[in-house]
Amino acid sequence: MSMVVAPTRLLVIRHGETLANREFRYIGMRDDHLSERGITQAQQLAQTLEPLHISAIYSSPLQRAMQTAQAIAERQQLAVQPLDALREGNFGRWEGLSRTEVMERSVEDARLLRAWEQDPTLAPPDGESFMLVQQRVVAEVMRLVQQHPGQTLVLVSHVGPIKVLLCHALQAPLTSLLRIFLDPATISVIDWKKEPLVRLINSHAHPGWEEARWLQTDNF
Repeated sequence: MSMVVAPTRLLVIRHGETLANREFRYIGMRDDHLSERGITQAQQLAQTLEPLHISAIYSSPLQRAMQTAQAIAERQQLAVQPLDALREGNFGRWEGLSRTEVMERSVEDARLLRAWEQDPTLAPPDGESFMLVQQRVVAEVMRLVQQHPGQTLVLVSHVGPIKVLLCHALQAPLTSLLRIFLDPATISVIDWKKEPLVRLINSHAHPGWEEARWLQTDNF
């Protein structure tokens, strides 16, 4: 009689706030630190996850993710394992700019930005497309699921990789990522066996509803 193996549970966490996040800037490969608020958010995440039996913690190697992961790891008495596949997408020449600044940069930049938002196979100048981000993230997650059957994992990453992973899990087109909002330091949960099952998206109940950016701004 075959034994039924539980799905691998992925606690997918967007890193805590950076100062550039407040301004909605593209900071893909830029290695920003957490803000003071981001550090507090990481500690709140760690406290919230402490009762869970977590088998491993993986993180993007960028320090805003690693700082968030380390706070969780200290509570769990685990080491953080950096994975390059979990890093944010590369925004190329748009790194550090806000959407408004890109639109105002030149007529060509404005044209490219509008096209990029509609076509996930396109990339920012000298950057990386959402399609390529999804390919590397999903391939790595599939490897982790095979490596950790029936276990609970923490994956600390960035808004882009998490959105493309959710699109894959929901069997939604990549253009749907523009219709998903993720606050800093939030938890999304995917149970992964033969087919992924999304159980939670953008949960920030650990710091309280008043901390949710979508309650404080209408900036999309």
